[in-house]
Amino acid sequence: MDSGCYQLKIEIRENISLKIGALGVCRFAKGNYVYTGSAMKNLSRRVARHKSQEKKLRWHIDYLLAHCSVGLVKVEIYPSEKKEECFYNQNLLKSGAKAVISKFGSSDCKTCPSHLLKVLSF
Repeated sequence: MDSGCYQLKIEIRENISLKIGALGVCRFAKGNYVYTGSAMKNLSRRVARHKSQEKKLRWHIDYLLAHCSVGLVKVEIYPSEKKEECFYNQNLLKSGAKAVISKFGSSDCKTCPSHLLKVLSF
């Protein structure tokens, strides 16, 4: 099975501001973040793309990961035939994670304020 959702564990090493596509200029405080996404086909290729430095900036997360003060620390993969990214994202919110950039990675989501959450630790 090469479908499911994933969580990117990201460290932002200093306070930064950058333009994130249609969201405009966003400010990110230094700290730990988790981005939750899904791929119902080619999950392994999607994760490999996120790990790559050589890519066209397409999704919100691409803009953030391209910044020199941002590091991808770890990737968690949750294989599934169902789209469950909101389930995993909501679990983080329930455990105290905070949505700091509204609609980041979740422009089409009706249940989550953002799919990028600031967490205390991984």
